[in-house]
Amino acid sequence: MKVSIIIPAYNEEKTLPVILKKVLSQVIPYEKEVIVVDDGSTDHTRELADKYKNIKLITNRHNLGKGASVRRALKIATGDLILIQDADLEYSPSDYPKLLKPFGALNVKVVYGSRVLGINPISHWTFNLGGRLVTLITNILYGTKITDEPTGYKVFRKEILNKFHLKSKRFEFCPELTAKIAKAQISIVEVPIKYNPRPISQKKIKWHDGIAAIFYLAKYRFFD
Repeated sequence: MKVSIIIPAYNEEKTLPVILKKVLSQVIPYEKEVIVVDDGSTDHTRELADKYKNIKLITNRHNLGKGASVRRALKIATGDLILIQDADLEYSPSDYPKLLKPFGALNVKVVYGSRVLGINPISHWTFNLGGRLVTLITNILYGTKITDEPTGYKVFRKEILNKFHLKSKRFEFCPELTAKIAKAQISIVEVPIKYNPRPISQKKIKWHDGIAAIFYLAKYRFFD
């Protein structure tokens, strides 16, 4: 099989070369396709990504958001599996073997990397509480039993994503995916992962994105 690794990046000139080195050097039992989406960066993110000849680069003229960036990448992804990788070094590509192993079973369609199941430092208490609240609401609304809905490590069989009409442009992309997967009664397999949270001052996701996540979880529960 082939794995398409999608890396949305916005103003990540300091971390993008590091994460690309880790992604490209990580040994996995599948062919890798790496797609970087520069989301209208105002620093040197695009120029740095453009130096790599063994990746595909998509450039957004303006900042469109994580969801819009991933959706653009999905249009050119050729992998059987889709893995979303943040560019900020909070998630380690050394966890790829764990994330991909469950797909050895044909009935496994979706795998989430859980920060809760792993032994990890806690992000700022507001983010930790917000993540747990979003997860709790997900489980209540959809009858799921996951531990970490907002995780940045989500892996899917491409055939599953092709069934959904994805609309989200920004960080609400993750709850939209989870909602549509749950409504389709597709089981989510979780595996423990490592997590290295960066300081709250460097995070692009904000408290209002948590409110938006809850809103969209409720919206997609009752409407398409």
